[in-house]
Amino acid sequence: MLREMGLAPLWRLRSHAPHEILPCDAAADKEPDQTPTMAPEHTNARDVRHVREDVPRDAPKQDAGISIPPATIGADLDQRERTSRIADMGWDALEAEIRACEACALCRQRKQAVPGVGDRQADWMFVGEGPGAEEDRRGEPFVGPAGKLLDAMLAAIGLRRDQNVYIANAVKCRPPHNRTPEADEIAACHPYLERQIGLVRPKLLIALGRPAAQALLGTEIKINTARGKIFDHAGIPVVVTYHPAYLLRNPGDKAKVWEDLCFARAAAAGQVSL
Repeated sequence: MLREMGLAPLWRLRSHAPHEILPCDAAADKEPDQTPTMAPEHTNARDVRHVREDVPRDAPKQDAGISIPPATIGADLDQRERTSRIADMGWDALEAEIRACEACALCRQRKQAVPGVGDRQADWMFVGEGPGAEEDRRGEPFVGPAGKLLDAMLAAIGLRRDQNVYIANAVKCRPPHNRTPEADEIAACHPYLERQIGLVRPKLLIALGRPAAQALLGTEIKINTARGKIFDHAGIPVVVTYHPAYLLRNPGDKAKVWEDLCFARAAAAGQVSL
């Protein structure tokens, strides 16, 4: 039946001339060094091409009835749902969500996530970059050497971290080796930071360092050019200055931060406007 349809197997001997073709039964007794080839006895290219002429050229390919939406669509929907859910959380639910978060790769090496600390009805909210080694161990932001310097900065303008001050970070888990957080890591934590701002409702935001400033303002920032200016985050004034960890490496810039803190104090008192 296959032979009549032009589909019977034909065997071609390597030792024979190129055009010598043996039928199947004659090839059965040959040595194992023969090479079988499957080829129809009659091939009509026009007939084969005609088989699919009834299907439009631009018709979509059939995939056995299975339709899989692009992964990015599902991921985008999941992210919007997650952001909406976080936006409705109270303090307890928010901090529990942060501590259990696995939204980015930073969760794999952390000891614990670091939500925030301070007065939950503060006028001043300081936003840093991310936890360091000591913060990762204790679960509280700014408790290492940079934290001690921040406490001194606060005391210089008459503030304390437990009175009228709330402190948080752009990312809630420690980046490996204290490297700068990457854009996708800041984006994964951004709903948490936004909800913290929404719950505290501060009168002034202080961005400590470039990653914190970019997280709050959503654009590229250079500290040198951003100093001495008032920015806006959803109606809340934002002042940008150096991170305390930067000052530990560059103590000569402490005078600049003192100027920034005095400028922030004037902005909080309404003496400087947008």
